[in-house]
Amino acid sequence: MPYNLITILGPTAVGKTNLGVKLANKFNGEIISADSRQVYKGMNIGTGKDLNEYRINKTKIQYHLIDIIKPEDEFNLFEFIKHFNSAFTEIRDRNKTPIMVGGTGLYVSSILQKYNLSKTDFNDGYIEQLKKMSTEKLVSILKKLNSKLHNTTDLLDRERIIKAIAVEKSKLKNEKITSNVNSFNIGIFLSRDKIKEKIKLRLKHRLENGMIEEVECLMKSGITYNRLMLFGLEYKFIAMYLKGELNYNDMFQKLNSAINSFAKRQMTWFRKMEREGCVINWIEGNDYAKAEEMIMRNYFNE
Repeated sequence: MPYNLITILGPTAVGKTNLGVKLANKFNGEIISADSRQVYKGMNIGTGKDLNEYRINKTKIQYHLIDIIKPEDEFNLFEFIKHFNSAFTEIRDRNKTPIMVGGTGLYVSSILQKYNLSKTDFNDGYIEQLKKMSTEKLVSILKKLNSKLHNTTDLLDRERIIKAIAVEKSKLKNEKITSNVNSFNIGIFLSRDKIKEKIKLRLKHRLENGMIEEVECLMKSGITYNRLMLFGLEYKFIAMYLKGELNYNDMFQKLNSAINSFAKRQMTWFRKMEREGCVINWIEGNDYAKAEEMIMRNYFNE
């Protein structure tokens, strides 16, 4: 099967969007974002949307799966695959090149490794019922749904038990979703020291250019403190700062450290994908010339 998708992946702060947009401009492409937080409206600086990067000279590069839902709404993996499939088909129907760009490992691997999912609604009344049950009762329900349960860590944490029950229940439903792509994958890597330096500089710049005000604005609009904590990283630590739980210096240090840990986890996820047979062609930094040459040779066979 010939390639029908180009994917640009890598950890945070390596320049994925910049490279993806340049390649889209060159190869008549459109971007499909694979970022679990960029789907939310009003969360721009903290998620690194960099929407101004989607314009090259006077050309606006079309993007998908950015700014599609409100922060108070839930967005899960099933929804991501559904939206991805829709955008992918649309782009292909226009005879343009789909380019998936992102660092959310679960989202990227769901497409490249063709996850086959049932629809799971984590917000329905059934979930609310489960939350009222004892942990013992929840474990009993999960064991009935999956008698071959091997992952005992699912039985140690209430939230994980509830989520596992929802997933098992979803397997009983008929609606299935998967993707049908053959992607040429380019991964961007940098040395740990370079990533650390880029993360620190970027964080300083964002804090000085409206990121705190962005979180303040979300809070004023009714987004709860607990909801911001769930978004993690920038939204979690800035919310803690705004509530007076951290001073500015502690917030900066903890957030900087958390983003670095996140970058490491991203690379761990991508290496796991490789071990499972997903081919990723790594380049150092967002080396446009190298990426262009690889795509010409492999995707377009030129």
